[in-house]
Amino acid sequence: MSVSETVTRNQATSQQKCLQVANQQTNPLSEFPEFLDYRCAQPDGTELQMKLQCKRKADMDPKTLKWAFKLAERNVGPQYRACSLGWQPKIKQADLNKAWARYLVAMDVAGKRPVAYTMFRFDLDYGRSVLYCYELQVEADFQRKGLGAFMMKALEQMARHFSMERVVLTVLKNNEDGMRFYRRLGYEVDEMSPDKDEDAAYEIMSKAMF
Repeated sequence: MSVSETVTRNQATSQQKCLQVANQQTNPLSEFPEFLDYRCAQPDGTELQMKLQCKRKADMDPKTLKWAFKLAERNVGPQYRACSLGWQPKIKQADLNKAWARYLVAMDVAGKRPVAYTMFRFDLDYGRSVLYCYELQVEADFQRKGLGAFMMKALEQMARHFSMERVVLTVLKNNEDGMRFYRRLGYEVDEMSPDKDEDAAYEIMSKAMF
């Protein structure tokens, strides 16, 4: 076996070990108390407070899962309908109910209701250990308050802690606000994103963790 083959095999073994450790965690956010609470000052002088919870799909309340689907439908349904992918509710519901799914949910303390969520997993993506963010959805009245960026930073912190190489996500090309948001956070079009001549309706974006 050549030196390069040995290095590649050792890297693959290391990646698998990191993924195994990450996927064994019931609540990977528990390592980071600074991400359990988010506060935001309002123009009227009041303060919004959100509590963040990280759960496996199996531990999610059915009502919260239903809310997550409805929020995705409100937020990105129109953009899906406007592109070649179309809005496919049954597929979206099935995706949100994947057994491997993990959720980071922000709960409004005053209103006692969920106001934002991310759906993610630790995975091997084209030979890279990654935290893949499948969804980031925020209720309209809680957008532009820094909450989405805070939740992405929480994902990045978990990714670094468990030695994931990248945080990876998919965003529709016609979602201009989403593209700007992720670029502001340091995300770039990933090398695995479809080529321009493929005329895909989405881009794969990623951010290196080390």
